[in-house]
Amino acid sequence: MEDLIRYAPDLAAGFLENIKLSIVAAIVSLVFGTVLVAMRVSPTPVLRAAGTIYVNVVRNTPLTLVLAFSALGLSDQLGLVFSTEPRTNSFWIVALGLAAYTAAFVCEALRSGINTVPLGQAEAARAIGLTFMQSLRMIILPQAFRAVVAPLGSVMIAMVKNTTVAVAGGFAADAAANMKESFDQVGASIPIFLGIVVAFMAVTLPIGYLTGRLAQRLAVAR
Repeated sequence: MEDLIRYAPDLAAGFLENIKLSIVAAIVSLVFGTVLVAMRVSPTPVLRAAGTIYVNVVRNTPLTLVLAFSALGLSDQLGLVFSTEPRTNSFWIVALGLAAYTAAFVCEALRSGINTVPLGQAEAARAIGLTFMQSLRMIILPQAFRAVVAPLGSVMIAMVKNTTVAVAGGFAADAAANMKESFDQVGASIPIFLGIVVAFMAVTLPIGYLTGRLAQRLAVAR
């Protein structure tokens, strides 16, 4: 317990970085995932193919490789720089890689929600003159989001936990990295390990509970 108290400030600061990563990646992945699902159900073959290829490639690629590509490929090779301060730049590189990875799962969750919308509603939208994007935005996607609140919650929980591999993208200021540094100094410490576990559970359990309750309230009887 003394080790946990001693390193608590550093661990808390690192965990706060994980929370920041989670918030940024959640917002970006929801937006990008919505764009991807629009591509996947688009009547344009090129867009459908591009969306399908992206989702299948990213979903079957380990997250550590996605983050490593973000750091080495986008930042080092292509010169994508968000800030001249290394720590800030690595934060945004990791957030971008994490969002790009999570967006593929958001897309598939939304696509399953779209499949729950009766086909007759899309046909009725076309009958009254709505374009594909108009019917998707005003009729299909709102119902799809309601149908997949719980699955999206599970995706967000997985994303929060995935922030622990941020070091693969060059960001070494999160809770996992700080925990490793403490282990290097005092050896493996069960209290420190359990402290990190409890901290993540304090975030992920409420997400699961709230999204589950929200899914029940928004459920539509078919």
